[in-house]
Amino acid sequence: MEIEINGFRETVPEGATITDLIERFEEQDIDLIVEYNGRFLYAHKWPVTVVCAHDSIEFIHPNFGG
Repeated sequence: MEIEINGFRETVPEGATITDLIERFEEQDIDLIVEYNGRFLYAHKWPVTVVCAHDSIEFIHPNFGG
C-alpha cells in the first residue's frame, strides 16, 4: 500500500504500525516526533497505530539544527 512519509510516496506492507515504519526507515532519534495525518501522535500510540493507504507521516527530528 502507498503512503506519504516525509513528503515522499513509499510502499509499505498492509498492517504496518508507526513503530514498524520507524524501524523500517531507521529513525533512531530518541527525541523523534511523529506527525500522523497532520496531528502530533504520542509515542505510546506508535505500536498500536496501524497506517492506511494514503496516510501522511512526518518524522520530525527536534535536535536537528544549525
